[in-house]
Amino acid sequence: MGKSQLIERSDEILGGTPVFAGTRVPVRTLIEYLEAGDRLDDFLEDFPTVTRDQATAVLEMMKQALLRQDDESAA
Repeated sequence: MGKSQLIERSDEILGGTPVFAGTRVPVRTLIEYLEAGDRLDDFLEDFPTVTRDQATAVLEMMKQALLRQDDESAA
């Protein structure tokens, strides 16, 4: 699943806020849930239009971006 299939951004959907593809659920909502100490299952239960595969793929994408940033900073 590529990045373009995971996240969409359109002026017609929430004014261009990045959302999980095929939904109106902002990606930041997942981050806010996790920051608040909620479990991934809580998020998925509250937003059934987001699949577990989508959520974990977005988290993995963010992790890889942070690791790349760390690598670049260390160089």
